[in-house]
Amino acid sequence: MIPPILILTFAWSLKGMTDSLGAAPFVAGLIANSAESLMNFLPFIIFLIAVGLAFATGTSWGTFGILIPIVVAAFKDVDPQLMIIAMSACMAGAVCGDHCSPISDTTIMASAGAQCYHINHVNTQLPYALTVAAIAAVTYIVAGFTRNVIISLIFGLIVLIVLLYFLKKREQRKWGAAWQD
Repeated sequence: MIPPILILTFAWSLKGMTDSLGAAPFVAGLIANSAESLMNFLPFIIFLIAVGLAFATGTSWGTFGILIPIVVAAFKDVDPQLMIIAMSACMAGAVCGDHCSPISDTTIMASAGAQCYHINHVNTQLPYALTVAAIAAVTYIVAGFTRNVIISLIFGLIVLIVLLYFLKKREQRKWGAAWQD
């Protein structure tokens, strides 16, 4: 248990450093400066910021604490529907970044519980998480323009089904006729 404890200690230290360096005001300034001109792309941008922030700090809850007040302040008087979409983007991005982060407590404990090398666990999870994150990011662009949850959900499902179809075809070509339905 020494390696997971050390990694968690270093992760908490890194979070303390990012807090003391002013990560929250910096991210707030980024969003406030781009809010007017990129309103339709803001859920997508917030999603990417949340993924990056949670990956760097190893905490989804810390990312929620930093970004949700900023999102609410940015959309409070503008568009309540877009605020809901942006909050969803913030939460989804934070969970995704936390899941991908090698310094996240959940990732550390999962690899320790499975008794596998920590970086191997991270490397096996990244393709799955990043595939879904890419589809979610595109879906947040659609949501920013349509402001409709149903249209965004249907679009995301279609993109996922098409992607899975092409991945299946690629694997069938790779493995030949031995791997058919």
